Amino acid sequence: METNVALEIRNIAKAFGEKQVHTGVSLKLTRGELVGLFGGSGTGKSVLIRSIIGLERPDSGEIWFEGQDLTKLSERNLTAIRRKIGFVFQNGALFDSMSVEDNLAYPLREHTQLSELEIQERVERMLTLIDMKGSNLLLPNELSGGMQKRAGMARATILEPEIILFDEPTAGLDPVNTKRLVDNVRKLKEKGMTGIFVTHDIPAAFEICDKIALLKDGKIYAFETVDVIRRSTDSFIQSFVQGAAHK
Repeated sequence: METNVALEIRNIAKAFGEKQVHTGVSLKLTRGELVGLFGGSGTGKSVLIRSIIGLERPDSGEIWFEGQDLTKLSERNLTAIRRKIGFVFQNGALFDSMSVEDNLAYPLREHTQLSELEIQERVERMLTLIDMKGSNLLLPNELSGGMQKRAGMARATILEPEIILFDEPTAGLDPVNTKRLVDNVRKLKEKGMTGIFVTHDIPAAFEICDKIALLKDGKIYAFETVDVIRRSTDSFIQSFVQGAAHK
């Protein structure tokens, strides 16, 4: 695999019973690049990124990361990989019984040798980054939906993973909270983040992504820079772009 390629998906196929979701998805993710992943409902956007960390198992194909085909790894070996690939779940996926501070500290306590003072310092830096300074002792049910999503994103990224996968992080958010979350993602991007941003929110993706991958009929239909996608005369691509223009 080329040295600047952080992750490579090769000819992934996946079916659920009679429904064939992926028929040969291939995609290369370059270091320092944020790729927006689009597609209509049922095209398998979330299935694809869940397959990367082993939450779904492809029927065939390969997913290469750091010289390993992730589709061949055991659950134990996948656990080690998940420290290097952060996953931002749609609902935040926080531990209900833990405070915001303890939610963010949990991965550091589990997977690093940092002292409690170092953990506290990193948690404080992350809370400042996501505009949630002072919310340390709040429980998830005391947070707004937008704050839950931002805290979930913070927990997924606090180990400073090589790649971050976002599963529709703006779903269900109002425009103000969407903008705040997008701004938080932009801050991570400025630190050199590599990631895949699954979304129906095309304006948000156009604002922060470097490239757009468009799923159609089980394959990647288009994979181009945001500018090329915007200017495309392809009717299918235009249907997405025009949808963005009317939002």
